[in-house]
Amino acid sequence: MIHKAYLIGVTGVVSGFSGGQEKDPRYEDVKGQRTHHRETVQVSYEDGITDFPHLMAAFLENVDPFDGGGQFIDRGQSYTLAVYYTGEDERQEAERQIRALAETSGREPEIALEPFTAFYEAEEYHQDYDLKNPEAYKREIEESGRGRFKNGL
Repeated sequence: MIHKAYLIGVTGVVSGFSGGQEKDPRYEDVKGQRTHHRETVQVSYEDGITDFPHLMAAFLENVDPFDGGGQFIDRGQSYTLAVYYTGEDERQEAERQIRALAETSGREPEIALEPFTAFYEAEEYHQDYDLKNPEAYKREIEESGRGRFKNGL
């Protein structure tokens, strides 16, 4: 999770789900691959301090963009990568950065680009998991291989 304290200008980060057709999915159903949602975050930010291109770059630095089966120890469709854009400018910028990553790496990123349709907030116990469960979170980072990425997020 990209916690708001890590990026200047980010004013809020909410854990949740996007991309599926089902209404009000629950964490256990998404995690269990019983919906078509992905785990995602809703990021709010202050224009003029940061912007979508900066947030997109931070996203790409903190994921494994070449893993089409999930992320780190989390496997399945609900853990695959997607950018849910809210306008043509965001879609074009996300596409530009993904294409640039492909060109510099010589590998094709596994990141879906989809129009934003809905966001469902995850249950309270799932919010700020890294702050509520620091030891478990640290252990997961170490065991997952995620630590090799920028900030180990």
